[in-house]
Amino acid sequence: MPPMGGRNAGNSGPVKKPKDTKAALKRLMSYTRPDRGRMAFAFFCVLLSSASNLTASYMLRPIINNYISPPDGSGGNIPGLLQGLAVMAAVYLVGVAATYFQSRTMIGVSQRALSRIRAELFEKMQRLPVRFFDTRTTGEIMSRYTNDVDTIGEMLNNTIVQIISGSISIIGTLALMLYTNVWLTIVTLIMAPLMAKVGTTIAARSRKRFGRQQAALGEVNGFIEEHVTGQKVIKVFCHEGKTVEEFSELNDKLRDAQVKAQFAGGIMGPAMNAMSQVNYTLTACVGSLLCVLRGFDVGGLTVFVNFSRQFSRPINEFAQQLTIVMSALAGAERVFAVMDTEPEKAGADEKPMDSIKGDVEINNVTFGYNPDKTVLKNVSVYAHPGQKIALVGSTGAGKTTITNLITRFYDIDEGEITIDGVNIENITRESLRKNIAVVLQDTHLFTGTVMENIRYGRLDATDREVRAAALTSSAHGFIRHLPDGYDTVLEGDGSNLSQGQRQLLNIARAALSTAPILVLDEATSSVDTMTEKHINEGMDALMENRTTFVIAHRLSTIRNADAIMVLEHGEIIERGTHEELLAEKGRYYELYTGMKELD
Repeated sequence: MPPMGGRNAGNSGPVKKPKDTKAALKRLMSYTRPDRGRMAFAFFCVLLSSASNLTASYMLRPIINNYISPPDGSGGNIPGLLQGLAVMAAVYLVGVAATYFQSRTMIGVSQRALSRIRAELFEKMQRLPVRFFDTRTTGEIMSRYTNDVDTIGEMLNNTIVQIISGSISIIGTLALMLYTNVWLTIVTLIMAPLMAKVGTTIAARSRKRFGRQQAALGEVNGFIEEHVTGQKVIKVFCHEGKTVEEFSELNDKLRDAQVKAQFAGGIMGPAMNAMSQVNYTLTACVGSLLCVLRGFDVGGLTVFVNFSRQFSRPINEFAQQLTIVMSALAGAERVFAVMDTEPEKAGADEKPMDSIKGDVEINNVTFGYNPDKTVLKNVSVYAHPGQKIALVGSTGAGKTTITNLITRFYDIDEGEITIDGVNIENITRESLRKNIAVVLQDTHLFTGTVMENIRYGRLDATDREVRAAALTSSAHGFIRHLPDGYDTVLEGDGSNLSQGQRQLLNIARAALSTAPILVLDEATSSVDTMTEKHINEGMDALMENRTTFVIAHRLSTIRNADAIMVLEHGEIIERGTHEELLAEKGRYYELYTGMKELD
């Protein structure tokens, strides 16, 4: 069997900073392209909001100088003051309204972009080879849809707008500061590079630590998903303590990663606030001296001190948003890594083949899931239309691997597999798999009715055909006793059914399919002996005129096979009918007599 994904499978290692930040950001922003009009409106609102705030802040200077403390010492002007405050309030209200519309617009834009990302990611996963899923845990894959997409959403919702708004505020505030007083502006600008240096240094550390946090979170999710699914196995073998110990190690790793990431992100605010206070103090001191020595107006000093804080705040927020941006880009690269995974390639000579008779030949095939380990060694098998070929042998001998190669879940390393004389590498995977019905040992049912789950074998089948397939597989008997019969809704992978009943529905799917080739991989391993007897009777009708490959541990179920192949260590060591192999008294004889003793 292919290597299964453990908790360290796939891309669960530490996520480093984006290899190409510009490329990652450009690709991420391409998902907002259909909403360019809404984006333009949102950015107009950002510009209007920033301009309103800057204008309202500067209005303090004439209000103080003209109506509170006029230079001629004539005293306050209450009517003028009230009028000035009313105009300032109106300007602020314009900014508030612009912020409201900008926020609502960007939420819609970001959610539509996330919807496109999830849709493209899901669509891509449908085209990925089986190897991709065999080497990754479900939790690791799911973390792309949850943790990584969530961080992208946070960035698109708020961060981009805040960065743009902050940039506009910095430019506008600097212009007004220069207009108000050049000397005080120089004092503020001396502090700006220092503040920027502190912010970018902290952001760089945060970027790496948030990447490690995302990776550790993916590991924990994969472990939880795997062990919640396998709770029965854990309890049967009394591995609760070992499982808790392993989870504690991963949990501690996640905790350490989160502490470091959150500390690096959380220290940004206090550090930048401290720098802002230093800047504010210097500005106030120098401004006071200018008022005394150079006649600088009080209104101008008040406005400038306010501007110095406004100038520091965007720099502070900008540095903080960088950590979110880098975390989102780390998540985006994990998502894009899946999107960029090589899909199942269609060869230049591939053509659809709709009318397949089922003449299958496996000629001198050698294959390994990994380059350093060969699973099948020079294997040859042939099956003519309507024949039943049984594959038996020890666990890991390569039985399931043969069926994986026939369905092109994996491509062979050497040799050739043909159907009706055509190399399967020249047949499109879609048309090939439409002509092969597979019943796996591991069952899977979808949320929906019993009828819909059986119809998954052939979507255009009528209700009558579905019931006929259920009769063939002996599933009709238990379905009749379900609360709503064929309309009973199954949830949680058919958790309200027994394992045997779930397998019967899987067999009914195959019975419904009109595929000329049938693969039964331990199809009756989960049913009792009496049910298996009924299934085998139905299977005889099901397999009529179909080329059938059967993998079975219960050798009594394959006695009527046209040919039995005995595999050991990836090689066929015996082949023949049931009677012929028993007469040889070789490996098949040992397996068969051993099973009879167990029975």
